[in-house]
Amino acid sequence: MNRLRRFWGLISSAAVGFFYRFEFEEPVDWSKTYIVCANHTSNLDIAAMCVLVNNNCCFMGKQELEDGLVTGLFFRSVDIAVNRDSKMSSFRAFKKAAEKLQSGITMIIFPEGKIADDYPPQLQEFKNGPFRLAIELKIPIIAVTSPNTWQMLWDTGLQHGSKPGVCDFYVHKPIDTTKLTVDDADMLRDRVYDLMKQKLNELQQLVMV
Repeated sequence: MNRLRRFWGLISSAAVGFFYRFEFEEPVDWSKTYIVCANHTSNLDIAAMCVLVNNNCCFMGKQELEDGLVTGLFFRSVDIAVNRDSKMSSFRAFKKAAEKLQSGITMIIFPEGKIADDYPPQLQEFKNGPFRLAIELKIPIIAVTSPNTWQMLWDTGLQHGSKPGVCDFYVHKPIDTTKLTVDDADMLRDRVYDLMKQKLNELQQLVMV
């Protein structure tokens, strides 16, 4: 299923003129299990993460993704849909996520929870769940920062259109969580947020030069 997902991510994007370029802070050992946290400004982010993660993986995302033609196929089978307005749904989703992580499946989560309504988009506050989960299971976190996917296709592209191009992603080195306790969840969340915010500012300034 993961090979199918990566193939879909590459082909569906290239067919309409979108390509992905990844810069790594250090090489990633994809034989290990991670929680991948990326900023979220475009539907392209989903396809890009499928291309990036080179091992068994699944997404945790909003329940509405079950209604998508392609995303629905995955979210009704291997991925985890969550109704963010329901505490019970969130509890069940994170319980299922823990089970998948413990079985060696990398989890991809957009910690902002949704694509922001602002245009141009700004990095929104992060939800706490992914970071608490990473600490509880001693799973390293990989932050992924993209400065320009929204310029190619913001959200679904219906409001501001789209343009073909290369979407850039900076893959930060894994953050170890083995020495952290659940009391450090807020600190870890803020650390990842600050890391991504700083990189966004750096990358966007380079684009403007």
